[in-house]
Amino acid sequence: MPTHVSIQGFQGSFHEVAARQYFGAGPALLPCATFAAVVAHVVQGTAGAGLMAMENSLAGSILPNYLLLERHAVRVTGEVYLPIHQHLLALPGTTLADVRAVHSHPMALRQCGEFLDQHPHWKLVETDDTGHSAQLLAETRTPGVAVVAGAQAAEQFGLQILAPAIHDDPHNYTRFLVLERTTNVQPDPQANKASLYFYTSHAPGSLAQVLTRVATHGLNLSKLQSCPRPSQPWHYGFHADVEFETTTQLAALLADLAAVTAELRVLGTYRRGQWHTAPTEIPVISTAAQLA
Repeated sequence: MPTHVSIQGFQGSFHEVAARQYFGAGPALLPCATFAAVVAHVVQGTAGAGLMAMENSLAGSILPNYLLLERHAVRVTGEVYLPIHQHLLALPGTTLADVRAVHSHPMALRQCGEFLDQHPHWKLVETDDTGHSAQLLAETRTPGVAVVAGAQAAEQFGLQILAPAIHDDPHNYTRFLVLERTTNVQPDPQANKASLYFYTSHAPGSLAQVLTRVATHGLNLSKLQSCPRPSQPWHYGFHADVEFETTTQLAALLADLAAVTAELRVLGTYRRGQWHTAPTEIPVISTAAQLA
């Protein structure tokens, strides 16, 4: 168990909740303003592990984070699926009629598009974090401002839930990856999922050859994400997540893919994260001291 875990976000953020769900209350959390800083802590060894959001079931993938996986000496060693409940929070006594601006992380705002579109006069302000937005509102006491964040932020910063559950779909999940420095990773004999990165020749049918081999070996392709290749306009690499029963099955696929890819890397093998039925709210088990 790592003693320190880097996360993107601050007290009251969904990264905090996801980290506690995966690691428990033991490790100290290192809050970071950016995802690049999360990865830097892991690479430099100031954090034994990092937790980084990769995709949301409503807002889609966070493409820059896939590039971080490509470029840095980190490995994926786990994943967390967290049900996300977004609420509109405000200072006590505020009404919807008082709201003039809504602050939050851009991914959170995207998850609540249908609700926010009903209030076209509200100014939407993108910030670095949901929890940090709630903290700043509690500190500055700015009238007319609301934030989109979770109930844990409302509880920790003394804000009221002005409008509950404003996300577009009740089945709103974010997938987080657990990262460790490449040199520290030990093989997990119970691994049943792998994150891969590959690049094929820029020719018709190249990607189809890869997908055909995945199907032939009986692996489930649970994610396929294209990402631009820097300095090569209109060329793309692919991130793929495959689920397998045995490591022998995965090894056979990798050997077969080597013949149809120009580059092939395993970014990590780990145990599949569990989908949890979304509770009314996620319990708040962390404290400000644990985030120091």
